[in-house]
Amino acid sequence: MVEEETTAEDDPTTIQSLALSPEDVVNAYAYTRENPGEAVLRATPPFHGRMRARIHVYHRDDTELTGAVHVRPDDLIEDDVCAAYPSLEDARSAADSDPASGGDATDEETERLRKRHADAVERWQARARDALVDAVALETDAGTHRVAVKRVG
Repeated sequence: MVEEETTAEDDPTTIQSLALSPEDVVNAYAYTRENPGEAVLRATPPFHGRMRARIHVYHRDDTELTGAVHVRPDDLIEDDVCAAYPSLEDARSAADSDPASGGDATDEETERLRKRHADAVERWQARARDALVDAVALETDAGTHRVAVKRVG
């Protein structure tokens, strides 16, 4: 078996900073919480000092084939903000404590619950866009490699 030589262009330790959109980060986090599959921020070779990472949704991890670097959105958002992500259960609990809700889940009540949850997620996303970390660790074949996080957009 012949081992391929690694060049700077396919070596993620070449990366010094990741430029990303706060909107992409919060959308990736919300997508992963609400849908099947996973959304990440992805940087693809050729690698260089400043890399742009964009939202990428997948059901099967293809990093072995592509050489891409995937960064989970929860690694890019401060922990306390991630923990505050509103669940549908939070919206349901708030509706159950509201005497006007009546208790039975009619189509109208279900729609109100969905709207309440969507509004809570929007408020969370606004907060999360301002809660990005300054640096993140990338997992590479050579080990953990810390890079700066730069906002774009």
